[in-house]
Amino acid sequence: MSLVQRITVLGATGSIGLSTLDVIARHPDRYQVFALSGHSRLQELLGLCVRHRPQVAVVPDDQAAEWLTTGLRAEGLVTEVLVGEAGLCDVAAAPEVDAVMAAIVGAAGLSPTLAAVRAGKKVLLANKEALVMSGALFMQAVRDSGAVLLPIDSEHNAIFQCLPGDFGRGLEKVGVRRILLTASGGPFRRTPLAELAEVTPEQACAHPNWSMGRKISVDSASMMNKGLELIEACWLFDVRPEQVEVVVHPQSVIHSLVDYVDGSVLAQLGNPDMRTPIANALAWPARIDSGVAPLDLFAIARLDFEAPDEVRFPCLRLARQAAQAGQSAPAALNAANEVAVSAFLERRIRYPEIAGMIEDVLNQQAVVPLADLGAVFDADARSRQLAERWLQQHGR
Repeated sequence: MSLVQRITVLGATGSIGLSTLDVIARHPDRYQVFALSGHSRLQELLGLCVRHRPQVAVVPDDQAAEWLTTGLRAEGLVTEVLVGEAGLCDVAAAPEVDAVMAAIVGAAGLSPTLAAVRAGKKVLLANKEALVMSGALFMQAVRDSGAVLLPIDSEHNAIFQCLPGDFGRGLEKVGVRRILLTASGGPFRRTPLAELAEVTPEQACAHPNWSMGRKISVDSASMMNKGLELIEACWLFDVRPEQVEVVVHPQSVIHSLVDYVDGSVLAQLGNPDMRTPIANALAWPARIDSGVAPLDLFAIARLDFEAPDEVRFPCLRLARQAAQAGQSAPAALNAANEVAVSAFLERRIRYPEIAGMIEDVLNQQAVVPLADLGAVFDADARSRQLAERWLQQHGR
């Protein structure tokens, strides 16, 4: 690895991508942007290219490539523009790249993230869906390639920081009893159940603590995000679903905890700012300034905890069931959720119908083994087809 690490940021125009670029810009002596990708926010991607001057940019199609190329040339930049999934995989696995921030939301991030893993890169994993969909295959690819996999979700990064360095030997062998995965409870933690049918996408996206994209904000409101994180934790830390307990912690100051057999519980605390886990993973095993303000415990004054209500948050129950079933169930869960959240954001279904739609879709398909990546994508496609059929029958 070179003295200055060259970074590919997949999903550069999203909240994680922008936070990553903010941290990188604070340390020009340590990091250099190699490639950026964007999907629909082309004007923002052009601005990021002007500021960070990557060698390569990736866009979804030829029309976007023509527009971006014209804009880059007008700015005097010679950034190469690549297109589509093939372009994403190229910049994830490029020999010049030292580390890849995998921050493309949803199933679309699976192939380029796996390309980075198979190329043996340092992979900063913010795309939890990649691991949810293909857990066993993904982790086997990590072991086969020698890639370094570092979690970016604030909860998984907190767990990573609280575990001993040799946790890969098995959590029982290093004295860990369970993992406590914290959740804020989102904007509807106290909303009367009868009112949930009338909540709007704007209300669901108004997270009380975090600034996130629309899809992940809705997932946070429904606690599907926490369910996906439960599945991700099982693969990252080689634990069973029953060893992961979700704890609602409204202040989002404790990002997760690890419970040891001797009675010790280690927690990682910090302000709710994604630059902290990003900086931790970028510099690991060292530490660098992230730009995040120091935690003021006196201003916070109190820390609250409560058990999650699975009547209020049925998506959490569905995710735990998928984690216990394993095989194709998590991929099917994720696909149905992506369709359901998109439909809610488009006002085609009501908020409570997100969980109802997912449960109906899961009940319509058998759980099957995932022998290869093709089987993963088949499970994903099958679930999306059933979800679209549900929408035709029940959507507005």
